[in-house]
Amino acid sequence: MQKLKYWRCTFIRFCPLGVLRWGGTLSSNYSGFPSKILILDTTLRDGEQTPGVSLTPEGKLKIAIKLDELGVDFIEAGFAAASQGEFEAVKLISSQGLKAKVYSFSRGVKSDIDSAADAGADGVTLTLPTSDLHITYKLKKDRDYILKSTEESVAYAKSRGLTVEFLAEDGSRSDVDFLEKVFAKAVECGADRVCLCDTVGVLTVEKTSEIVRRLSTNLKVPLAIHCHNDFGLAVSNSITALKSGAQEIHVTVNGLGERAGNAALEELVVALNVLYGCKLDIRMELIYETSRLVSRLTGIFLQPNKAIVGDNAFTHESGIHTHGVLSNPATYEPISPELVGASRRIVVGKHAGSHGVEAVLKSMGLTVTKEQLSEILRRVKILGDKGKQVTDTDLQAIAEAVLGLPRVRPIRLKELTVVTGNKITPTASVKLALNGKIITESATGVGPVDAAINAIRKAVSAVEPIQLEEYHVKAITGGTDAVVEVLVKLRKGARIVTAMGARGDIVMASVEAVLNGMNSLLVDYEKIRGK
Repeated sequence: MQKLKYWRCTFIRFCPLGVLRWGGTLSSNYSGFPSKILILDTTLRDGEQTPGVSLTPEGKLKIAIKLDELGVDFIEAGFAAASQGEFEAVKLISSQGLKAKVYSFSRGVKSDIDSAADAGADGVTLTLPTSDLHITYKLKKDRDYILKSTEESVAYAKSRGLTVEFLAEDGSRSDVDFLEKVFAKAVECGADRVCLCDTVGVLTVEKTSEIVRRLSTNLKVPLAIHCHNDFGLAVSNSITALKSGAQEIHVTVNGLGERAGNAALEELVVALNVLYGCKLDIRMELIYETSRLVSRLTGIFLQPNKAIVGDNAFTHESGIHTHGVLSNPATYEPISPELVGASRRIVVGKHAGSHGVEAVLKSMGLTVTKEQLSEILRRVKILGDKGKQVTDTDLQAIAEAVLGLPRVRPIRLKELTVVTGNKITPTASVKLALNGKIITESATGVGPVDAAINAIRKAVSAVEPIQLEEYHVKAITGGTDAVVEVLVKLRKGARIVTAMGARGDIVMASVEAVLNGMNSLLVDYEKIRGK
């Protein structure tokens, strides 16, 4: 193992006692990186090719605006020639005057290029296959056809006033001599940038370095890398490419993409900044909210242990870990969650320790003695040993029982009516008692659950600004009469709580979970103890 030459703090350099806190640049060699790293985000094209994802033009626009705010250089807005909706999406995004340049995907055919130009795109990601496998079996053509198509399509795109980034599809499995000829022809005809595509994610870091060094040696335009994650190497290969001569990386938010996805924007950006000390024009504090926006609009939820933006990235349960984090977060966190706009959470469960449980109780406004804490921790572990996820509302109920506090709930459900059907918009009306005051509200939704939760949020938000962060449901028994378990995550300001509801009726299970969480956020123990 190469000896670590030095450690350079990236964030909070030293605490008052001289103890190293967050971050640290692990690499001792930054000379290989370009002075300006270009980022092309393809969430709206390659990311949308994730099975099951289909974005509306309006949804694409929301993501594009957020990507522009984040600071990417290029946005591949879609494939304008694919459908009328795609054309409208590219046109809509292109008309916004974004700082980022807007591109449309294009094959090497004039009609695709025309669609991109007619939609008002700044440029095209003009793609032709270069591997014999694709040329022979997909196109049923030969290498001469690819060279001729490259010449004609690049020249035509330039004649339409478009910036051209030429993508060599399946470039990583192409004969490198032929790949060089294709890139040379593209540049000769006016291509502004060229891109090596690892279409099925087979590159290793060693092979990436070898190919990129060779390709970039004689190129007169910037070289980009487009990596897929089939072997989990997309981020590593992208970084290696940058150190080997590439100047641009292709990314998707949350690593979306067909099969195993693409190089994840959040992982690449943070790794380059924190581990390699690269300066990027990315607003790091917007990464988390960008990730959540994309997750919500695509319907692709993040695995909890997803690097940088997953729920567990800055969440701690283990007693050993929570003790360390509460003493100094750098003990078990490589970066501050605030760097990417996230926040730290301490949760309780069978692995919890007294320090973590006490910290969560304090966030609820509860102060306990050593004996009370010990009893609360004992009950939490009993619950966890039964295989149950211990939510914040579970901990609250246990603490109230141990402390002998009355079970006060600021919100009580008085009445709920939900109407739904094939010829009616799902509508819910709700009557709540909020701190003794009766509030009645109604709302619509995409379904009965959505309508019911919207009505409750509408009623409560007039008094207390509480946001629903996450909603998960699962059946815990079989059959059409299954008992369903609903888990929600709610936020009020900086405080986040989890709550659960379990009923045979999914609407009532959802309402129960939401009200449990809201009550946890609103209960005032100082006032209760005062009484």
